[in-house]
Amino acid sequence: TERETAVTSMEKLTFSLNGSEYIELTSLLKYMGLAANGAQAQSLVTEGRVLRAGAIELRKRAKLRIGDCITVGDVSVEVLA
Repeated sequence: TERETAVTSMEKLTFSLNGSEYIELTSLLKYMGLAANGAQAQSLVTEGRVLRAGAIELRKRAKLRIGDCITVGDVSVEVLA
């Protein structure tokens, strides 16, 4: 049987905590280049354009820990150890 495969343009990135316990959401957005600066990062969050595990995340300083996955537009970032 033939299987159809869905083609997605989702870009999947990873971020390593490098021994830290967590990174704040706006800091991650800036570090990964998803926001040009802190004001833009905060706007993305307050406008509801950031998803955490598939749900809208409205806390600008949400602590992202190992295993968390955020999505902005067509880019997803998984937090690793």
